[in-house]
Amino acid sequence: MTLNITKSGQACGARVTGLDLSKPLDEALVKEIRTAWLEHHVLCFADQDLSDDDLERFTLNFGNFGDDPFIAPIEGRQHVIAVQRAAEETAPIFAENWHTDWSFQARPPAGTCLYGITIPPQGGDTFFANQHMALDAMPDDLRTKIEGKQAIHSAQLAYAPEGSYGDDDAASDRSMDIRPSEDAKQTMLHPLIRAHPETGRLGLFSTFGYIIGIEGMDAEESWPLLIELQEWQGREEFIYRHQWHKGDLLMWDNRSVLHRASGGYDGYARRLHRTTIAAWDGASA
Repeated sequence: MTLNITKSGQACGARVTGLDLSKPLDEALVKEIRTAWLEHHVLCFADQDLSDDDLERFTLNFGNFGDDPFIAPIEGRQHVIAVQRAAEETAPIFAENWHTDWSFQARPPAGTCLYGITIPPQGGDTFFANQHMALDAMPDDLRTKIEGKQAIHSAQLAYAPEGSYGDDDAASDRSMDIRPSEDAKQTMLHPLIRAHPETGRLGLFSTFGYIIGIEGMDAEESWPLLIELQEWQGREEFIYRHQWHKGDLLMWDNRSVLHRASGGYDGYARRLHRTTIAAWDGASA
């Protein structure tokens, strides 16, 4: 198999063709994919026909499975989540806020894989924001405000019983199997600016969806700064917008990009299967 890479022409992202991911990959191809992933941050493997076994095997080329709290896996699997919405569903769109997956964990996941199974004819684009580029272009006054600061990450605003996906949401017609918990109220500190663990490149590691404050600052100080930071991070010049097609497998680097979902497909069903790549352990694979 030959790896063909076409840049998106946007702030990050590349399309990969020439691979059949329903078959095992040799070590050389895995290394080549990883190099491309670190360079482009988001890879789209188009026109794939994958089973859940194939999706899991592909994921394990790049690390162990990450821990996925608060969302139940699909039946018969431990590591595959369905990101889905029924045609007539009225619950709010899942994951519309900028975030990086599970940043509230002590060791947030390195990456996420998302495979398109049922794709509406319109809407449902996923947006990615390049956080290396956002830091590089950041005005000095804003960078000075966040330099050396630690953000307080927590899932409580989303997955606590009183959160946006909490008990009230569970009573809605949402088709995703979300499991709110008091565990979502736990907190974890991560620096707002940090080096990528594999490339060493500095980038922003901030996600308004999972941040509840900044260490050493009260809410009157921290919330205006977090809002200012979010507005900067999501500027158009930092964004790659992915328009889905059936058979797309997206693989993104949670250490380099933020992402968010979008709607615009009312009346159509949508289903994608997701796996998580655990934090990088220093292995070459």
